[in-house]
Amino acid sequence: MAPALGLNSGMSAITPAFADDAPNGLKWRHGLSTYGEIKYPADFKRFDYVNPDAPKGGVARQFQLGTYDSFNLVVAGLKGQIAAGVSRIYESLMDSSLDEPDTYYGTLAEAAAFPDDFSYAIFRLRPGARWHDGKPITPEDVIFSFEALKANSPMFSTYYRHIAKAEKVGERDVKFTYDSPGNRELPLITGQLIVLPKHWWEGTDAQGKKRDVTASTLEPPLGSGPYKIKEFVAGRSLVLERVKDHWGKDNPNAIGQNNFDELRYEYFRDDTVGREALKADQFDWYGERSAKEWASAYDVPAVREGRLLKELFPVRNVGRMQGWVFNLRRPKFADARLRRAFNYAFDFEEMNRTLSSGEYHRDSSYFDGIPDLMATGLPEGQELEILETVRDKVPAEVFTTPYKDPIGGTPENVRANLREATRLLKEAGFEVRDRKLVDPSGQPFSVEILGASADPGMERISLFYKPSLERLGITVNLRAVDTVQYTNRIRDFDFDMTTNVWPQSISPGNEERDNFGSQAADRPGSSNLPGIRNPAVDAIIERIIFAKSRAEQVAAAKALDRVLLWNFYCVPHFNYDKQRYVYWDRFGHPDPLPKYGVAGFPNLWWYDADKAAKLKRS
Repeated sequence: MAPALGLNSGMSAITPAFADDAPNGLKWRHGLSTYGEIKYPADFKRFDYVNPDAPKGGVARQFQLGTYDSFNLVVAGLKGQIAAGVSRIYESLMDSSLDEPDTYYGTLAEAAAFPDDFSYAIFRLRPGARWHDGKPITPEDVIFSFEALKANSPMFSTYYRHIAKAEKVGERDVKFTYDSPGNRELPLITGQLIVLPKHWWEGTDAQGKKRDVTASTLEPPLGSGPYKIKEFVAGRSLVLERVKDHWGKDNPNAIGQNNFDELRYEYFRDDTVGREALKADQFDWYGERSAKEWASAYDVPAVREGRLLKELFPVRNVGRMQGWVFNLRRPKFADARLRRAFNYAFDFEEMNRTLSSGEYHRDSSYFDGIPDLMATGLPEGQELEILETVRDKVPAEVFTTPYKDPIGGTPENVRANLREATRLLKEAGFEVRDRKLVDPSGQPFSVEILGASADPGMERISLFYKPSLERLGITVNLRAVDTVQYTNRIRDFDFDMTTNVWPQSISPGNEERDNFGSQAADRPGSSNLPGIRNPAVDAIIERIIFAKSRAEQVAAAKALDRVLLWNFYCVPHFNYDKQRYVYWDRFGHPDPLPKYGVAGFPNLWWYDADKAAKLKRS
């Protein structure tokens, strides 16, 4: 599920789902959209992009990198490493349509209602919604889930910050009151709420010990979703089984989906071992992140014979920034000129050529991949108006110079970039003594780049980067640690530099507070890894959240992008507008796949018994 989705004034035009009025004279809505009119009417039977006759059965085995030690989603990012796939045992109030941008339809909730000022929203639960133990899902469950997530999850404490309270207002109705009117995204954010079973979490386990929603646990939780936990080997594998009598299997947004009898998640310590396991048919589906390995690692008979398939799937609904992040909580990175010098030291073009077969383009935006939101040229129109309100708080170049990353790739360009980096360092008070860079106080300058040992691909990129920094006199240490230690250090902001990815939706909104807002700078587990405390950034984020139109939202996103870029909070890496997958040819899928679903695996796919039999005979 996307971390955040925005709303605009068009949402008020959604066709009412039911004849009866909601409380306070409001109208029930069966779907919410960021762009106004929604595609599917209240009586729709299924999404157009699914195969309603998809066979049920079979197993889908998927690769996972690293390990896990918890099934408790509430404390994800704070306590423990959460197992992949656990979210499938639960359901949310609403779920997304994959052939419309940022549009959600009721799942646990059959409808929602809210006033024109977006000051609150009411969600009505479906009468047949049940937990796997047969007990009904109640407003009390919804309220418990909201309060537990907001109180204990670093991400959701920020994400739900403006939801002041949740209360039961009817037999199946829950009202969410917002702390101020005008935040158009909040009804849809509320609809994304994952609902947990209050009675289970407040009960006792098999040993009679009272459960604790604030603690990590490997006790399989009770859920309400299309799958439940069948078996697991802690840290190594997890098997989910389809709930064949699932209460919601005939809901319109479930038809043609959740077709596998079992979903298996197999954990590996690194990608190299995982690739070999895939070729040995120890699992079915692998997302290849390395352009080099995509080009060179699959020259094997199974691929040449068409049994093991390589396929590229376009990405149309997600933007992102990936890069080496500076920890601004450490005074050594306080000067933007130093941070900019680090950017000049990165020869992306040579890295792309030698390590990645030239497949990537360099990130030039925090919304790279969503052209409408990327800052280009000089600010104008409404974007300029927004930036004028913070002119005294942003670098002057925001108004005078289009942002561009330095270009390497040739000896001449590299030398010129290093000279510019040296000039910036000298201007900031740094100098080289005995071939070592010292800071303005005369202390040697060193940096540790933290990485996860389970991700050798990122370590390879840092190894490429290291000599360029050393040519500037910077002492560089690369530190790769195990997954648990890496997670703990990132959560506690215990690093000099590390790699981070900020994903972005088509409609940015409240999640930007967690990504870049001052209040998230010291919150353990937040996405504000650099520790940004910038009043201009905070002000622009509020303009995004409270935008009264899509045009204003776009202008504010571009303004945010421009201010983030000119503050050099990270050294941008690279991006690719497709996802690479390698999988055994024993599955079927709808054709075409939905525009905003990327590959749609495993939700939309199914086990093809004929293909599987053919593979077995090969």
